[in-house]
Amino acid sequence: MNPVEIVRNLEKVTAHYLQELEAFSMEQLHKKPSEDEWSLGQMYVHLIQTALHMQIPNIEKCKAGGPEVNMPGAEMGEIGKGIFAQGSLPPIRIKIPASPEYTPAQPASKEELVNGMQAVLERMRELAPTLDEIPPQHKVEHPGFGPLAAKEWFALVEMHYRHHLHQLNRLKG
Repeated sequence: MNPVEIVRNLEKVTAHYLQELEAFSMEQLHKKPSEDEWSLGQMYVHLIQTALHMQIPNIEKCKAGGPEVNMPGAEMGEIGKGIFAQGSLPPIRIKIPASPEYTPAQPASKEELVNGMQAVLERMRELAPTLDEIPPQHKVEHPGFGPLAAKEWFALVEMHYRHHLHQLNRLKG
């Protein structure tokens, strides 16, 4: 999938998330199904933070270049290859133990979530036309998929949003 199509898909998925958001009260956004599960609001915060603080910065690291990202011949792992061949993350629940570093905070307002999702879209629109200029051997390690190039990190933002639609549907009941 090319960057323009990825942005188009991300726009559609983001519009869906924002439309769903309108119907929720802050109480509903903060409600956790159980102590060890995230609320809807935390899921939104997770999507925004992962894109703005991991995925997009890794695209920018690939773009900036330098010896730490120059990995000629480095290939992603088998899990990453499978995910990118399929074009989506598997529709399974991935549970990560709660921790201060990983567990997202509850959102302070709906406006915070709307602004965050719009910021992700804006950055993705800005980056899309620059992706072809980034050498494919410039890669940053993903903790589960191995080294990813800028275009792979870019596609991952949209795949990650689609993946969490399952959680959205489950949590809204």
